[in-house]
Amino acid sequence: ATEVCATFSYVTTGASHAEVRWRAVGSRDPNKASLVELGEKVQKIVRASSWWDRYGVDWCILLAGFVLAFGGMYLASHHHPLLFTSGLVACGTGHWILANKGAHLAAHGALAESQRLNVFAQWFLGELAGSFTYRGGFDIHIKVHHPHTNVIGLGDSSSFRAPFLPKYVYMFCAPLLVPVLTPLVSVQLLWGQWAALLSCVFTIATGLYVNHYLLVHISGLSALGAAAFMLASRAVFGLPYIHVNIFQHIGLPMYSKEERPKRIHLMTTGVLNLRRAAVLDWVFGRSLISCHVEHHLFPTLSDNMCHKVRPVVRDYIRAHGLPYNEDTYMGRLWLFVQKYEEWMVQLPPITHFVGLQ
Repeated sequence: ATEVCATFSYVTTGASHAEVRWRAVGSRDPNKASLVELGEKVQKIVRASSWWDRYGVDWCILLAGFVLAFGGMYLASHHHPLLFTSGLVACGTGHWILANKGAHLAAHGALAESQRLNVFAQWFLGELAGSFTYRGGFDIHIKVHHPHTNVIGLGDSSSFRAPFLPKYVYMFCAPLLVPVLTPLVSVQLLWGQWAALLSCVFTIATGLYVNHYLLVHISGLSALGAAAFMLASRAVFGLPYIHVNIFQHIGLPMYSKEERPKRIHLMTTGVLNLRRAAVLDWVFGRSLISCHVEHHLFPTLSDNMCHKVRPVVRDYIRAHGLPYNEDTYMGRLWLFVQKYEEWMVQLPPITHFVGLQ
């Protein structure tokens, strides 16, 4: 099978091997692409940007997340089905803005210039509000996934594979269990680090208790009703959460530790942006949706800054003949349904970065 992108072609040469073949065409020479050169162009934009562009826009979205979460609790106090349902969706949206977008930015130090504020926000938004260990999240995401994106055995997104599940169960049912699985995965990640595990369990339990208490006293729900509401609201974006995490890396070239290409080639061939997904941009953040390529190249930029530098990054990548991968959410979903066995069950082929004369 061959997929052509600019001066590149991705060719499957066997069950366990593939090649990214490229050829220099005029000035479109991938070997001349430099992350340092591109970084200078990006930093020039960053230095000329105001605090509002660098951080303010994303703080406003996080504030909207708090408003949605508490506003949803108020709406849920009404017995009218439409108001109650709106409250549930609002609570879920607010939760995911805070626990996913906010915690992700904080983990990368992209929420503020102060490192202490970033660490606090990572703990508060990710662990207390999001029920996921901020220490374990930092280790697997910042220390492994980003430095070793699409390197087999390291940052290959294999933790999102569940080959024992049938296609439609994995794609459309299992993601609804994310609220239940999140604390369990935290325990697994911290197992053996007993002090960190105890701290994490206490923090998660406290966050769940506070959320439950607010639902009982603001929304007027029973103890059981509040627990059910929590699970349902936190599952609102469970489907796109799993989908986004597999769409943007799996199915793209995967490399061995020994033959990984240089970083700019690794990130451009192994990362994909999702187009036309405005709601997901707000809920998960542009760095995870429409500017994921930019995020992997420059992970310390905020969501808004990733969006601001995107034209420069895209033009530079294309000018050097490198692939700038983009697809729509529905286009990627259809591909995964079609290629589930190949991409999510079988082991990915080891890709070689091959230059042709």
